[in-house]
Amino acid sequence: MTILVTGATGRVGSRFVPRLLQQNEPVRILARDPARAEPLGRLGADVVIGDLRDSGAAADALKGIDAVVHLGAAFRGVPDEEAVAINHTATVELARAALRAGVSRFVYASTTLIYGAGHNRPAVEADEPAPPGWAYPTSKADAEKALLDLHGAEGLPLRIARLAFVYGEGDPHLAESVLWARDWPLHKRLHLVHHADVGQALLRAVRASGADGEIFNVADDAPVTALELLSLNGEPAAEDAAGRALDDPWEGIADTAKIRRELGFRPVYPTVYTARDAGAF
Repeated sequence: MTILVTGATGRVGSRFVPRLLQQNEPVRILARDPARAEPLGRLGADVVIGDLRDSGAAADALKGIDAVVHLGAAFRGVPDEEAVAINHTATVELARAALRAGVSRFVYASTTLIYGAGHNRPAVEADEPAPPGWAYPTSKADAEKALLDLHGAEGLPLRIARLAFVYGEGDPHLAESVLWARDWPLHKRLHLVHHADVGQALLRAVRASGADGEIFNVADDAPVTALELLSLNGEPAAEDAAGRALDDPWEGIADTAKIRRELGFRPVYPTVYTARDAGAF
C-alpha cells in the first residue's frame, strides 16, 4: 500500500513518517519546505514539493497512491483565515482529489478539542461537536462534517482519528501546556496521547478493513491534572489555584473504548509517567 502523508514535516508527521518507513510501507510526502522534507527523503520517503492549497500539487502527489493520511493543519500562531483555508477548505479539496484518484483509505487527523464542554462524562465519538469559539477546533469540526458528507454522498473511504493533546519524543507541546495550566484550577485535567500511540492509531486506522465512515478517539488511559502538568514541568502552583472554580470536570476528556474494541488499540504509554520513566519525553 503506497501512502501519501500530508503535514509530514510537522510535529505529528515528522514522527509518524519514520514509523511508516520502518514498517516497509512505501511513503510519499507532500511538503512545502524542501529543507524540512530532506531528512524524510533520506529515510526513503518519496518527496513532492508543493502547498496543500495548490490543487495541482495535490493532484500530482496523489498519482499512484492507495491511501492518504492527512496530517496537514494550521494550529496556533496563524490568522483565522489561514487556519480555515488549510484546515477546512484545502482538506475538503484534497479529499475530492483523493476520490478522483481512487484511493482506498483516507485517514483524517482531527482533535478532541471539537467536543467542547457540557457532556457531563468522557466524550464519545457519537457526541455532537461543540467546538470552542476559536479557529482551529471550529475549522477541524467543519472539515469533519464536510468529509463525512463526502463519505455519505460519494463514498469517500474516510476514517477520522480525533487526537488528544499530543506529546513526547522531543515535542515541546508538554512544556507548552504550562501556558494554560498556570491559569487552571489545580484539579482541571488534560487528556494526553504520546506520539508513539498516535503513530500506532494512525497505522491501525489506515490498515483496518470495514472502517469507512468511522471516528475514533485517540488518547491514553490517565488524564493528568493541572497540578501534575506544573509538577512535570518543574513549575510551582499559584497560591489561589486550588480554589479556582471548575465549571466542567469532563471537558477535554475522551472515551477510548471504541478504538480499543474495533481497532485493538492499547497505548504503549498508558500514562505520562510510563513515558517519562522510559525516557520517551
